[in-house]
Amino acid sequence: MTRIGLLSDTHGFLDEAVFTYFKDCDAIWHAGDFGNKELAEQLGAFKPLRGVYGNIDGQELRSLFPETLVFRCEGVKVLMKHIGGYPPNYNKDTRPLLRTEQPQLFISGHSHILKIMYDDRRQCLHMNPGAAGKQGWHKVRTLIRFSIDGTAIKDCEVIELKGK
Repeated sequence: MTRIGLLSDTHGFLDEAVFTYFKDCDAIWHAGDFGNKELAEQLGAFKPLRGVYGNIDGQELRSLFPETLVFRCEGVKVLMKHIGGYPPNYNKDTRPLLRTEQPQLFISGHSHILKIMYDDRRQCLHMNPGAAGKQGWHKVRTLIRFSIDGTAIKDCEVIELKGK
């Protein structure tokens, strides 16, 4: 079983509570808009880090992280892209990727809106962890913690961070 800490849209602000909430996780996944390289380095020094760059991330982060990431975690194929939309309103760049890759888990960020929903048509779970940073119009900062056990995605928890 692999425990995952998922966040997005930190925009250069890393709440210290992330380290507490993700202490029992095996890995951290960041769905883009890190904000700066130092934040990515802090997360990567704490736990193994996977991520994609977001629209606010400069060349330094774009040289470290791809725009789109496809990988397997245990028996689950994962597709991660910062700007992707959500079921059934995927953006025009994401629709062909979903068709080609056929992931069981699609992760995006960008909207600052936490959303976890299953796409029956594609047999794919979509997760957007909302925004963990302070910049943006969201009122609540959020994270997601979940597990992948073989082909099962389970134990999903939404975490609300204190203050804006």
